[in-house]
Amino acid sequence: MSKDHKNESGESTETPESVNSRSGNKGETGKPGKRSGSSSKGVITGVLSAVVILAAGGGAVAATSMVPEPSGGTTMDIRQADVPAGRSLGVCPEPARLVSGTVVGTDADFSPVSTTATSALNAVVLSNPAGTVPGSNVTSLGGEAVAEIAKAPTSTPTPTVGPPVLAAGAATISPVTSPTVVGAEAVGNEQASLAANLGYSATDGDLRGLASTQCQPPGNDAWLVGANTAVGRTAVLNVSNASETPATVNLDLYGYEGQIQAPGARGLLVAPGTTRSVNLAGLAPGESQLAVHVRSTGGPVASTIQQSVLRGIAPGGVEYLSPGAGPSNLQVMSGVDIQDPAAIKALAAKSGFADAVPALQIAVPGSTDAVVQVSLYGANGERKIPSGGVVTVKGGTVATLNLEGVPAGTYTVRASSDVSFLAATRVTRGAKAEEATDFAWSPASARLGSQHLVAVPREGQRSLSFGVPEGRGTVSYAPVTADGKVGKAVDVDMSGGTTSVIELPDKSGGSAVAGYVVSASGDPVYGALVLGQQGRTGVSVVAIQDAAAGLEKVPVSVGY
Repeated sequence: MSKDHKNESGESTETPESVNSRSGNKGETGKPGKRSGSSSKGVITGVLSAVVILAAGGGAVAATSMVPEPSGGTTMDIRQADVPAGRSLGVCPEPARLVSGTVVGTDADFSPVSTTATSALNAVVLSNPAGTVPGSNVTSLGGEAVAEIAKAPTSTPTPTVGPPVLAAGAATISPVTSPTVVGAEAVGNEQASLAANLGYSATDGDLRGLASTQCQPPGNDAWLVGANTAVGRTAVLNVSNASETPATVNLDLYGYEGQIQAPGARGLLVAPGTTRSVNLAGLAPGESQLAVHVRSTGGPVASTIQQSVLRGIAPGGVEYLSPGAGPSNLQVMSGVDIQDPAAIKALAAKSGFADAVPALQIAVPGSTDAVVQVSLYGANGERKIPSGGVVTVKGGTVATLNLEGVPAGTYTVRASSDVSFLAATRVTRGAKAEEATDFAWSPASARLGSQHLVAVPREGQRSLSFGVPEGRGTVSYAPVTADGKVGKAVDVDMSGGTTSVIELPDKSGGSAVAGYVVSASGDPVYGALVLGQQGRTGVSVVAIQDAAAGLEKVPVSVGY
């Protein structure tokens, strides 16, 4: 188990101490509603409404604790109430920017990154089974129009009996200059399926490398694993609020020696339509193994960490750290591509390159120690881990298990324990200390189900990596092209304990490939999108997101 929590050079870092906000376009906050009626009937109606809300939200307060139950009171049977499907959203961060200084304040001061930096946003929206593409667009955080993906349909045809007739809308934006939001309206009371990918690349400058992330649906709870604030490492947390409600964000930080108490990590206000950027070195300096728990109240937020490495004057890569699966007894990561083990070993022996090797990082948020068993599954089955497949991680800490000595290939990593934990796997590129290297992190993801939508960049090397830890599974993937067509699906039958890699073409049917519709059946299957650059060391890994949710129901009970 690696203990590379201290940088070998022994250099010191500047530590910012305060937190400010960097705002984008501001949205409007909601106005208070008016109270109508002054009779006792209005009061009773309000009480009953509160009872319904509490029951629907799973509140622990019983109705009788709020209103005295009269004699002969009756409780109605619990029924399922339909919840209307809302607008689907994906919040995308801005392209990677170079921190131009570490003056007082944990907000990063950004400047142009290089002369070759490029960025692109690729978005895809899938139709309903009847072929109706939902109204969808790309906007700024504050709601200003950026691009239209598909016009709102004038009517919603009812799906006929038989196989679905799928269509899609696609859009690409380049360059990207600020955080954006991809949105799609519900169709037929079913949430729209959308996906968007933000990609960045540069061949010069300190942020040389490849970085990519899928745009996230906003939420109030997220975990990010893989951050590093040691010498030469920069981790900037970007928290975006695309709602009309202010968000108050609290950060829980976990490092090699345990949870980090940072006063500046509490009560961070993120105004509507803005992004707040926090240089994590100001809260947890010198931490080579750092996990961040982002919790918000009020408006939901989307969070990513821009992680970069600079070893002296040699760029060490850049990547977006995206939220992975929450704490669980089982964590699986796909798309773990490992280079030649001899070259990796030689590079790791050099000063400052302890984090230039593939590794599994584990965070245990609870107080109980976790004994984690780790397995690797490649194209030909399970591979043994030379350093051992079992690691003990103390409660409240973060630890790293190096994957040195594993034969070159693409793997699926499975980690399990009887204690809940989080995990992500580092992927590296480049084997010469005097040349630029790059890295990526594959976050833990949920098993694949039906109709996941994956947006892919229009350029570079692209592949889908699927893993079946045990049993047997079948994966189906169909291309979505820029002209809105969904191609014929291809099925891949996979044996348990293996990983399959599908290289993706640039075009399908004469049109550029914009994304894929992915489904899986049988035993659990996990997947990721692996990106690279021809003739360069750039690499990025993006986990496949959950599929869109359909019509939801919640239990509602009313007593009188």
